[in-house]
Amino acid sequence: MERWKGRVALVTGASVGIGAAVARLLVQHGMKVVGCARSVDKIEKLAAECESAGYSGTLLPYKCDLSNEEEILSMFSAIKTLHQGVDVCINNAGLARPEPLLSGKTEGWRTMIDVNVLAVSICTREAYQSMKERNVDDGQIININSVLGHIFQTRSTSHFYSSTKHALKALTEGVRQELREAKSHIRVTSISPGLVETEFAYQFNNNDREKAAEMYASIKCLEAADIANAVVYVLGTPRHVQVGELLIRPTEQIN
Repeated sequence: MERWKGRVALVTGASVGIGAAVARLLVQHGMKVVGCARSVDKIEKLAAECESAGYSGTLLPYKCDLSNEEEILSMFSAIKTLHQGVDVCINNAGLARPEPLLSGKTEGWRTMIDVNVLAVSICTREAYQSMKERNVDDGQIININSVLGHIFQTRSTSHFYSSTKHALKALTEGVRQELREAKSHIRVTSISPGLVETEFAYQFNNNDREKAAEMYASIKCLEAADIANAVVYVLGTPRHVQVGELLIRPTEQIN
């Protein structure tokens, strides 16, 4: 991780869960981390905690609604002005709505596509352009996917969400191929966690905390820090090594 000290990483969805854990760990390793979310209160608190802890890096909160392309482009423009550009892009933000394929609401489907597919694609494009214009040929793009991008979930409420994650798997490989065709050494990786104990299940279950808690109590879940450690592993591999996919499950998880 030594070569990443002082360099700029963008972490989307950095206010809670995996995003917050990734942001904290990258700051510990000396990076300048732009953490974005629709609400930055929690990121500002995390930034203060990182500063108090004496970490060598810096966490820079940025308010951005990833379902709005103009806000994403404005964020990248601000990063360019203030910090030259992005060297690492962690596409972590994602959401799920319990909308089945045969009876789901179009609004819920559209929201998932906007955040899980389009925002990732826009951030990836802008991060690549930022690296290219500065001749950064060792950058890294990491997409936080899901095991549901590899399997077919039997719960009808997860089918559309799962399809967006299958799309993310295909997009990651497409980016890898396009980078290779461009003779770029920028790397792209997909990290697909199984069940991680975060706020995700509460949101998916419409804040039914009892139902979400039951899910998390069913097995020994992954922790957000486990995925943050995986991000650091990917970043720390030699430049000639490209980790295409990491599939990480709790030992007790069935699917």
